[in-house]
Amino acid sequence: MQIERSSKHPRSSRLGAIARKLLDDSKLCAIATVSPAGRGHINTAYFGWGTGYEVVWLSAPAARHSRNVRANGSAAVAVFRSTQTWGGSDRGIQLFGRARELRGRVALEAERLYAKRFRAYEGDLPAFRFYRLGTRRMKLFDERVLGGGTFVTVSVQRGRVKWQKTESFS
Repeated sequence: MQIERSSKHPRSSRLGAIARKLLDDSKLCAIATVSPAGRGHINTAYFGWGTGYEVVWLSAPAARHSRNVRANGSAAVAVFRSTQTWGGSDRGIQLFGRARELRGRVALEAERLYAKRFRAYEGDLPAFRFYRLGTRRMKLFDERVLGGGTFVTVSVQRGRVKWQKTESFS
């Protein structure tokens, strides 16, 4: 399998729209964190997201991934539909950045994003906290829109996306 790089890509506004659609189309994500000993850990959670492509989730502070975030904020999130089948037009998004536990006003903002997405959420879960991934980079994968085996990497700054590279596997 060979990786081909291309300078062809949709406009930034189109790449942003693709990212928003990918985030809208699934409510579960996989959160990857790193332990203080350098070991990877992954956790699945329901998530909300905001206009700057930040991802928010609700979790127990004692959970391994929450402890990892406190020790080392480097994190990544993968969002995809688990109902996809091999050989179909696959799609998903990977987000990379810094995560942290939220408190005060920013925790309330995260809770609003989360409650807007999950109407059944009623709050009042004192044993849990909100966490946020501040996205710095995303990798978009949507075979129907971008082409088969094509990944487009973008940077995220102040809620705007900027193309970095396009890679196609042939």
